[in-house]
Parts: sequence; C-alpha cells; structure tokens
Amino acid sequence: MQPQQNPFEFWASQRGDACALVTPNERISWQQLAGHVSSIASQLAEQGVTAGSVVTLVGKDSQQMLWYLLGAMHLGAITALTLPQSKSLLKDKLDALYKHDQAQWRWLDANAEREAQLCSTLQPLLWTDSLPHVTSNYCLDALATIVFTSGSTGRPKAVVHSHAQHFASANGLLQKFAFTCDDTWLLSLPIYHVSGLSIIYRWLAVGGCLKLASGDLHQDIQDATHASLVPTQLQRLLTSSTPLKLTHVLLGGGHIPTELAERANALGVQTWIGYGMTEAASTISAKAVDGQTGVGDVLPNRQVKIEGNHIFVGGDTLASGYYFQGTLRSLRSDSGWFASGDLGRWQANQLHIIGRADNLFISGGENIHCEEVEAALVGFPKVLQAFVVPIVSEEFGARPVAILDVPSLPQRDKLEAWLHHHLVKFKWPDHYFLMPEALKQSGIKVSRQSLKQWLNETTEFEVIS
Repeated sequence: MQPQQNPFEFWASQRGDACALVTPNERISWQQLAGHVSSIASQLAEQGVTAGSVVTLVGKDSQQMLWYLLGAMHLGAITALTLPQSKSLLKDKLDALYKHDQAQWRWLDANAEREAQLCSTLQPLLWTDSLPHVTSNYCLDALATIVFTSGSTGRPKAVVHSHAQHFASANGLLQKFAFTCDDTWLLSLPIYHVSGLSIIYRWLAVGGCLKLASGDLHQDIQDATHASLVPTQLQRLLTSSTPLKLTHVLLGGGHIPTELAERANALGVQTWIGYGMTEAASTISAKAVDGQTGVGDVLPNRQVKIEGNHIFVGGDTLASGYYFQGTLRSLRSDSGWFASGDLGRWQANQLHIIGRADNLFISGGENIHCEEVEAALVGFPKVLQAFVVPIVSEEFGARPVAILDVPSLPQRDKLEAWLHHHLVKFKWPDHYFLMPEALKQSGIKVSRQSLKQWLNETTEFEVIS
C-alpha cells in the first residue's frame, strides 16, 4: 500500500473485486468495504465527530465495532478501545479521555451497557451506502488509536499510537512472518488489546482478507491461513477433527510447549512466538518456535537495548505517548528510550526474557499484576495484607491465588462480590489462603519468596517463581 493513502480507497482501486472481509453472514469485497466505511464515516460526521475527535468503543469484537473503528479512521478521528467493565472502572478511562465539560462520543455493546450501567451516545449504524460520502481526513501521521494498559498500580494508562506507528509495526513483522494479499487472517483476539488491533493493520498493510470470529473457534478457523492464538486454542484445534488451512500461527500468552509446535509443524502450520507490549504497538521480537527460551530477533522498525537486565525499547513503533484529556505525556526518557519494566538478556543474538520487574504474569494471554489484585483485596473489610502468587495452570499457563492476613478467611461469595466492582473477572484469584503466623514479622515486610516457598510446601500447587 502507498503509505500516505487512505487504505480503503487504495485497496478498492487496486483489488476492488477481491474479498476484503468475511463476517459470519457475508463476504465483502474491497470495493464494497470502501463504500461501507465512507457511509459509516458520514453517519459519524452527522453526529459531530470530526478529525481529532475521540470515539470510545466499549465491548467485545463485533462487526459493528469494526465498522465504527474503520469509519473513524476514514474521518481522521481517534478511536479509544476498551473491554466491558463496571461503571467505576469505565469512568476512570472516560475521565482520561474527556474533560468533564467535553462532548463524549461513545459506543457500548449491549453487554457493556448492562455491566457499566451507562448508555451509548452514538446512534446505531444504518447499514446503507446511500448516504452522501464524506471526504476522508485520513492522515498517516495523525493520532489514530488509544488502547488502555495498567501499570503495577492498576491505574489505566491510555496509550496512543498514530497510523504510521501501527503500520511500522505491521510491516516490520511481515518482513519475517509471511502474510500476503492472498491470505486470510482470523481476528481471533479482541481489538481492545493491541495484539488484536495489530491484526487490523497487518490486514490493511497487504490488502489481504480479514475474517471476523463468531466465538466458535472450530468454525471460525475454516479457510483462515493465519491466526493469532494462545497455546490453549491451538491445542484444542489440533486435538479436534477440524480441517485446517492454517499455514502460520502467531502464539502468545506465555510458555509454548515444544510438542505443541511439533504437532502443528507436522500438519504444515508454522508456529511463531514473540515478545511485545502495548506501548510498542504489539510485537517487538519474534521467531519460529524452536524449543529454546529466547523470543527471537528484534524486528525491523524496532530498537531494544538492555542495561542491568532492564529492557528499554525504541524505534518507529513506539507510541506517541500517554493520552490524558487531549494532552500527551511522552513515554520516552531524555535519552529517547522507553523503560519497559521487563527484565531480559541477550543470548546467541536473541532476546531472552527473564521476568517482569513489576510482578506481572500472563494468564490465558491476559496480563495480571499482583499489586493490582492485592490492592483490591486489601480494601475488603478486616484484610490487613494481601499477597498474590501465580501458580501453574495447564489450561491458562498461570493463575493467581491469594494469601490473606485476616482474622479468618471471608466467605468466597462475599469476596467475589467485592472484587466485581474493582477487578475484571479473569484477575480474581482461584484460591484463597490464610497467611501463616510464622511469616508475619512485626515491622518487616512479608517476603514474597517465603510465601511462595510456603505455598509450594503446604499445597498441591506448583508455584511460578
């Protein structure tokens, strides 16, 4: 694609009759897609959305959510994406996006409206191409998307990227991980995560085909040549009788069993792993799964340096900054680098990840910060201290358990009723334990390592160091 051009108009002119999008109900050509996108942009413009406006989309992946995203791109608006959550959690994010006296353009799917008890402000889309077309304000260097990420404090950070930064990410990966205009990538990850959003830009970079998932992976995978999956999903596909046209799978979510990669390779499916983060527009390094612990070479358009085991990131994919009510706070230090908070080392010219400096672990492809869960638990009545420890899970890679300093363990249903208002459900601990008196030392912080050792010795769980 010519980088400065509106991608929908460009591919409509180059590949008008080729299939651009497959939904559960229809196949849409690039020519049709360009018309639909222009129509959506017209509807947004009629509601007051202009270039630079922030349009917030709250929900799980759907055709309607995708149309809003593409229509906003055509208009030059900024799309903020977030998962459905309670009103208090969503309010924190909306407060980061809009001033209190500022108009808010937001769309919530039905489930999100029920969860947040907040209504959409955007009108429902009309599925017509008969509306007058609006002039595109697409600009490669304009701010394009906002994806939220949480630091160890649990506060949402609004990470904003331009189209140029997303395309730098896409083009760099695709120099190593083959994807062409004749291929189909399944949108199997939520676009409110940068890993899902990055699929959109890889699709637009090559003019291939994007397939929307319906929720039934065995059905959705049909005719897809590429997919971004977590190991559990790939394992379920390989153990089923589902016929596969897959040629490439980009795996995330933690450790990748070598035997899983070998089974996939025997079926002609290349399996790749990588290392990435929201601030760097997804993948930073990648390689084919080879049984080694490294996460591959640094991809084109990225830069990585390691000082004292701390990983610093730079390059063309790094976000423009953290967004707050129309202003940007730079991610970069005075030296031009972003401190990732991760620890790593170079070995045989590959990047190896040692661990997270902020006690973060990955569960089923989702990041969980120990401190965020602990802070929520400490707010519960009579809980003096809370410590979260990751344990091995065959299905999810890792799951959290909590050790509480409390007179007696609260009833689980009461704890979960409390957590419902403070944490997304996948962050809730699977098990709760009473902290042993021997580990309490007056005036001295409880050792996390001692807690892990105690849990290893007194339960059947395998603690992740």
